[in-house]
Amino acid sequence: MEQIDQNQLPPFPEPYWRDHINFPEFNSLKEDLDVDVVIVGGGITGITAAYLLTNEGKKVALLEADQLLNGTTGHTTAKITAQHGLIYDELISHMGQTKARLYYEAATEAKGFIQNIVEEYNIECDFKQQDAIMYATSEQYADKLEKEYEAYQKLNIEGELLDDIPFNIPVTKALAMGNQAQFHPLQYLLKLVSHIQEKGGKIFEKTVAVNVETQGDNRIVHTRDGHRVNANHVLACTHIPFYEGKGLFSTRMYVERSYLLAIKPKTEYPGGMYLNVDTPSRTMRSVTIQGEDMVIVGGENHKTGQGKDTLSYYESCRDFADQTLGIEKILYRWSAQDFTTLDKVPYIGKVSADEPQVLVATGYRKWGMTNGTIAGIILSDLVLGKSNRFEELYSPQRLYADPSIKEFLSINADVAGHLISGKFQSPPGSVEDLARDEGAVVSINGKRKGAYRDQEGTVHVVDTTCTHLGCEVEWNHGDRTWDCPCHGSRFSYEGGVIDGPAEKPLQKEDYDFLDTFTSDKSGY
Repeated sequence: MEQIDQNQLPPFPEPYWRDHINFPEFNSLKEDLDVDVVIVGGGITGITAAYLLTNEGKKVALLEADQLLNGTTGHTTAKITAQHGLIYDELISHMGQTKARLYYEAATEAKGFIQNIVEEYNIECDFKQQDAIMYATSEQYADKLEKEYEAYQKLNIEGELLDDIPFNIPVTKALAMGNQAQFHPLQYLLKLVSHIQEKGGKIFEKTVAVNVETQGDNRIVHTRDGHRVNANHVLACTHIPFYEGKGLFSTRMYVERSYLLAIKPKTEYPGGMYLNVDTPSRTMRSVTIQGEDMVIVGGENHKTGQGKDTLSYYESCRDFADQTLGIEKILYRWSAQDFTTLDKVPYIGKVSADEPQVLVATGYRKWGMTNGTIAGIILSDLVLGKSNRFEELYSPQRLYADPSIKEFLSINADVAGHLISGKFQSPPGSVEDLARDEGAVVSINGKRKGAYRDQEGTVHVVDTTCTHLGCEVEWNHGDRTWDCPCHGSRFSYEGGVIDGPAEKPLQKEDYDFLDTFTSDKSGY
């Protein structure tokens, strides 16, 4: 790979995990099918569930709208840990000690499951035991870490309070959880994909599921291309459920983006997986790339479609990495998107009480490796009629504590505000103002449109109204996407869906005169 000056970010976002991997290719679904279970979503949850169910002799069809492992699973930090930020003190306050302990045990069971699979199949996925360490740089958050440590003690979680960490960072307190892990998630999951195929599981890519129909004891998944998959159970393992039923999941979660760099540091990395608890967020872990010791550095959380120029978040991560480790070169940059539920515990289980054969898994916050794995285990147990001790904890129908109700009102007030304000915004620019590789909301014939001029000078124009619930999308400079500030849908510069809940692309605007318009202006 061509070396890049330490002060220059790679021009295009691309996660390290997807580079230098030979992915199998699967055809799209071209006929109707009858199976026992249809799984929608080819990330860690869907693949884990498919692996477990095919092992039990179930006929499984897995449908992926794009390519396997190209969604959130392919854009992770890939930490396998039960240290999910400042969570246990909060869970004790809202749910009690028993459920808080169950949450810890679920994450620990997920880690054990992954480790057992790695060892059973001898998977070369850079699996390494690491300590997970949270740190604070202010007295306020030092107090929060001490409260979290007290929660560890109440829940019998092994942890250690520290006064510093091995970096040039002014730390006020740190909290370590030992015996956690990190790995290369795609190398791990591709082995499960191979096993699913060997057991007769059917996998389809470029197959968009759009609805679920009830017909007697069967559930029928309809695809955008008009095909039907008949099954006894449907598992919605997409980032946000493609089918919400009466669950209203998009109103019960908020969505955030965060940013990551893979760098070659100037100083030796001391080991461990680090996460600060202050603002702005920071994360660090080691990674081996082409035999060399590298580091993944990231953070900078913000609500999707909201905030400042997204490229500046990458730049902030770069500046932190340079100050903390020194940068010899930057190899990759990418971003991630995560949904958080009202009480910060994922929704895993029946989509609603009256649709027990349709199961969902969503809202992993930023901890998809453990939450996604335990979700696959719970969903497969529900299909098989097995008891699972975590089912009640994660049930989408669980009752909420008062803080969750307040969060629900806050989330939906924010959505309403963006829905209304977006309709009255006056587009600030015009197509003629765009430099190469620049996008913006513009006015065309007095109407609000989104325009992006690519590096060859061709202009791509879309309608800026999100196809989910009609909010107005905003340009994401850092990733060259159109992002919705209401429910987190994301679209390519040509309008194609990248992240749901939207299912339909943005309407493309055909302005022939724009396609031939060129500019000598230089872009980023």
